[in-house]
Amino acid sequence: MTPRRPKGAGAFPKPVVTTAPTSIDPVAPYAALDLGTNACRMLIAQPKGSQFHVVDSFSKSVQLGAGLEASGRLSRSSMARTVQALKICKAKFQKHKVQRMRLVATEACRRAGNTRDFMRLVRRETGLVLEIIKPEEEARLAVVSCAPLVSVRTEQLLVVDIGGGSTELVWIDLTRVPGPERARSIMRLHKGFDSADHPFPRAKVVDWISVPLGVATLKDQFRDVEDDAGRFALMSWYFEEQLADFLPYARQQAREGFQIIGTSGTVTTVAASHLGLRRYDRTKVDGLRMTSNQIDAVIHDYLKLGEAGRRADPRIGKDRQELIMSGSAILQALMRIWPTDRLSVADRGLREGLLYAQMSSDGVLEDGPF
Repeated sequence: MTPRRPKGAGAFPKPVVTTAPTSIDPVAPYAALDLGTNACRMLIAQPKGSQFHVVDSFSKSVQLGAGLEASGRLSRSSMARTVQALKICKAKFQKHKVQRMRLVATEACRRAGNTRDFMRLVRRETGLVLEIIKPEEEARLAVVSCAPLVSVRTEQLLVVDIGGGSTELVWIDLTRVPGPERARSIMRLHKGFDSADHPFPRAKVVDWISVPLGVATLKDQFRDVEDDAGRFALMSWYFEEQLADFLPYARQQAREGFQIIGTSGTVTTVAASHLGLRRYDRTKVDGLRMTSNQIDAVIHDYLKLGEAGRRADPRIGKDRQELIMSGSAILQALMRIWPTDRLSVADRGLREGLLYAQMSSDGVLEDGPF
């Protein structure tokens, strides 16, 4: 299946993959860093059984893609903010004596005309080498991170990763996989998406798509529309138009045996609002099941609050206030197309997928390598 690249994307710089040391310490820390259009996120973790234990983390809104939609370039201020965040990550890598790491960049760096200059700046200032991954790998890693949330009753699975600059959708057919093996079959997809029929039960990727619209880029598309509700409606319908080439788009999907897993700050914020959390609590949000009606109720509440009300709402948080409506527009479009009583909220994403893939490949997980 050919990766779908966003329009206007330039040539990808040659990726640099961190190589494994000749001898793997089974308890040595691993690191994963996800540099997106809006945020820089990092995790350091140690293998623990079939999972991993988080040792340290870092997350910062660097707004690397600010102004990218208009100029086609990363701004000096955005690059400077990002470099400062990466210096903090570098210090944490040294503190914890990280042996293995993957540091990836996504949509903003895929699209910007001055990405190579930015990469040289990062290497000169921090010594870190970022790897720009293609949309298909971004989608694969998001899927792998969500494997523990797959229900044994799920036959058709849609994984949605709403990012700052792009949104990935992956539709997976699990009908031939025995219930207890479904999560494990999802983990194996880190090696690649496979849409072929096989004699042995396995997860089959029906289709996947990377839409070059995320919370930041969709917001920028409609920044000139002053009416709050009108802007929201336009964003939602515009996003849906981009799904015309996604194979499952035209299909009618029964709710029985169907599950959506949503991974993004938008989905976790909507979940926190639904729960009425004034202080975010990952243990209450990750894995929460929501219905289409519950999601619609939260979004309707956001619209009723208006821009001023959302800025004052502690459930949304300062980093998310400007982007919550563009993210909600994407989420509402998905719920309109595929209504479900089983949307699972995933407070996890590329970082977790990167860690699982590295540890699985090294054989340091109890159930690995997958």
